[in-house]
Amino acid sequence: MAEAPAEPAQVAVRGLRVAYGGVVALDGVDLDARAGQVLAVTGPSGAGKSTLLWALAGAARPAAGTVTVDGEPVADRDAAVARGVGIVPQGNGLATVLTARENVLLPLLATGVAADDAGRRTDAVLDAVGLGESGGHLVEELSGGQQQRVAVARGLAARSRVLLADEPTSELDHINRERVLALLRAEADRGAVVVMATHDPEAAEQADGEVRLDEGRLTVVRSPQ
Repeated sequence: MAEAPAEPAQVAVRGLRVAYGGVVALDGVDLDARAGQVLAVTGPSGAGKSTLLWALAGAARPAAGTVTVDGEPVADRDAAVARGVGIVPQGNGLATVLTARENVLLPLLATGVAADDAGRRTDAVLDAVGLGESGGHLVEELSGGQQQRVAVARGLAARSRVLLADEPTSELDHINRERVLALLRAEADRGAVVVMATHDPEAAEQADGEVRLDEGRLTVVRSPQ
């Protein structure tokens, strides 16, 4: 399942400001994330964690500042995808009319992955998250925790250069939380940038570094070594 990215990515955020109407979600955020590391983004609900990840994914348009991958601006979602930026969204974003396996497989086929390779990747990541026997189940037949693991599997299957995971363990018990954290670590080990938003202090402790958002402002809790 592990396959090193063609080139390790470098993510840089400078002076990022994102506002929704009169509400400022991010205010002057600076951030660097490097290949081979897991970076945790923590903070209270409403602090801007999800907004930061969506800005990194090119889906939240900044009012000011820049997001770059390898020095190239990420102006929109298409530009982010072209730079190899993938996201596991909070709420999973799965298609309920599809099976677990189809939710992982179809995005791969849509991006041009050959059918045989896509099938192998899909089966491998479903096994990795402990859902090898559940691939034929419709999403609506799965528990919240199982759905979350399908979303993680879909993110892993893409083999992104930058993987953004928004609360990827929020619905999981201890065993499956550790399983998912180990898989995110494996993504970093293969050379990806991994940025994880989390409310879970134990999950944050397992990351290489931690930054905290509060009212849209970012502080460094622990720098990656």
